[in-house]
Amino acid sequence: MSPSDFPRARAGTYRFLRIGAVLVVLAQLGIRFVFSPPSPLPDLYLFNGAVFLAAASSYFSPLFNDRWAAIGISGALSIWAVGSTISTAESFYDFHVWRGFSDICYSLFYPFALLGILRALSSKKKVRATELLDMAIISLGATSVLASILLKPAMLHLDGSAPAVFLAILYPIGDIILLVIVLLAMSMQKPSLRTFLLLLGVGLFAATDLYFIWKSATSGYSFASLVDDGWVIGLILISESLWHHGGERELNKKVIPIATLLSLVISSALLMLAVVRPSELPVFILIPAFATLALSFIRMSIALREAREIKDERALARTDELTGLPNRRRFITALDALKERNAILLLLDLDGFKKVNDTLGHDAGDELLRQISVRFARQIPKGDLLARLGGDEFGAIIYGDTRHGIEVAHSLRASLAYPAEIGSHSVTLGVSIGAISNDSKPELMRRADEAMYEAKRSGLGIQLFEL
Repeated sequence: MSPSDFPRARAGTYRFLRIGAVLVVLAQLGIRFVFSPPSPLPDLYLFNGAVFLAAASSYFSPLFNDRWAAIGISGALSIWAVGSTISTAESFYDFHVWRGFSDICYSLFYPFALLGILRALSSKKKVRATELLDMAIISLGATSVLASILLKPAMLHLDGSAPAVFLAILYPIGDIILLVIVLLAMSMQKPSLRTFLLLLGVGLFAATDLYFIWKSATSGYSFASLVDDGWVIGLILISESLWHHGGERELNKKVIPIATLLSLVISSALLMLAVVRPSELPVFILIPAFATLALSFIRMSIALREAREIKDERALARTDELTGLPNRRRFITALDALKERNAILLLLDLDGFKKVNDTLGHDAGDELLRQISVRFARQIPKGDLLARLGGDEFGAIIYGDTRHGIEVAHSLRASLAYPAEIGSHSVTLGVSIGAISNDSKPELMRRADEAMYEAKRSGLGIQLFEL
C-alpha cells in the first residue's frame, strides 16, 4: 500500500464507528417509542454508548485533520459520556457516586470541546502553549461575565443555593461560547460541510441544555424523555464534522487575541465592581475572574519572552556569528534601499590573510578577523554600515559624497598599519578597497568588486570605479 492510500484505508477501517453511533441512537429511539417507561437498555447503555462510539469516531477520524482537533473533540465527548453514564446509572441502580463527579465531567466537556473546535477550524497544524492559555482565558472570562448577568434572573426561577444555580447556568454559558466561536468561523470562511455540521451539532446540544434548564425551572422536566436525545445527536454531528474537509483559515490570528483582551478587560471590571460594591456579586463568581486575570499575566509574560526570542533570532539571522558585524544579507538589504540617496560603496579584501590562515591555523585566522573587524568598525562614521560579507571580505556603505567615502577608505587602510598580536605571533596585513559611488544604476556590487581587484593588482590599495 502506498502512503497516499493509507489515509483512505484508515478512514474506511473506522467508518463503521460513524455508522455504529447512528444505528445505536436509532435503536435507542425505537425502543423508547415502543417501551415508554425509562429502562436501563435504551436510557443508560444505548444512550451513552452512542456517545462513546462518536468519541471513538472522532479520535480515529481521517489523517487530514489536525490531531489536536481529534483529541479535543474525542476527549470532550468521552468525558461527557462518563458523566452522563454515572448520573444515569444512579437513577436505575442502588449505588451513589459523589454528586460533584458528574458535574465536573460536564464542566470539563467545554474546554476540551473549545480546543477541538478551534483546531478543527484552524489551518495551523501545531498547537502552542499560548493557544491553550488563550482558550482558558476566553472560557473563564466569558463564564465570569455571563454568570454575573444571568445569576440573579436564574435564581428567581431555579431552586437551590446560589452556587447550585451558578453550576446550572454554567452549561448554557459554555454552549454560548462554542456557538459564538463557530459562528465567527463561518463568517470568516468559505461555506463548508464541516462548519455547517459543527454549527448544527453545537446548536442542537445548546438548545437541549436550555430546554433542560427551562423545564427544570418550571418543574416540568421528565427523566429519559425523547428530547434528551438532542444531546446525543448534537454530539454525533460534532464528531461527524471531522470526517469532512472545511474552509480552514487562520482563525486564531484574527479572533482569539481580541477575545482574549475582552476577557481580560471584563474580568478586571468585575473585580473592580466587587471592590466598590462587595455585596453585588457572590464570591464564587469572582473565582473565574481572578483565574482569568492570573492566566492573562502568565500569557503576557510568555508573549514577551517569545517576542524577545523572535527579535534575537532575527538579529542572529542578520549578524555575522564570528565578528558580530552585520552579515551579507543585511548588507544587501541596505544596498537595495539606497535608491537615490547619496552614498559610496566600499568592498574590502584583506591582503595576505590566506597565508596567515594556512600557516597559523583557522583558529588564529578567526581571531585575526575579530581584531580587524574591531579596527574597521572604529573607522566607520556613526550611521554608516560595515558588514562582513564572507571569508576575508568586508563591505561598507558610507553616506555622503565621494570625497567623504574615499577619506573613510584611507582610514580603513591606515587602521591596519600596525601589527595584530595572535598568540606569540605579530601579523601585519594590508587591505585592497574598491569604491563606487551610488549612481542609481544596477550592478554596484560587481563594479565595486572589479575596482577592488584592480586596487589589488595595481598595488594602489584604493581604486574608485570610474564610469
